[in-house]
Amino acid sequence: VQLQASGGGLVQAGGYLRLSCVASGGLFSTYIMGWFRQAPGKEREFVAAINWNGGRTYYADFVKGRFTISRDNAKNTVYLQMNSLKAEDTAVYYCAAGRIWTTMPSNYSYWGQGTQVTVSS
Repeated sequence: VQLQASGGGLVQAGGYLRLSCVASGGLFSTYIMGWFRQAPGKEREFVAAINWNGGRTYYADFVKGRFTISRDNAKNTVYLQMNSLKAEDTAVYYCAAGRIWTTMPSNYSYWGQGTQVTVSS
């Protein structure tokens, strides 16, 4: 499975962005999809995950109520709607595909290239 993330950019604090991740080369609808982020000098951390049909989602505490993960299996795409952005949300955001319902990056088999999100305060 190949993953291509996009939608990052520079936004002011309080603003919003929507990230997209398009999958190819596999049965997208059979994968659990996750979003992770990595800020400079920090480890990659879990942001959100969604199960195969979108019926189950899970969020890191620091994004609950602000971010929404969704998917469109007909378009082989997973989204991350990010509202009320804060300076501390600045990071490279990665999408990932896996078979296990988990927040651990090591359990995701496929990764996109990342898209930079910068939030100015």
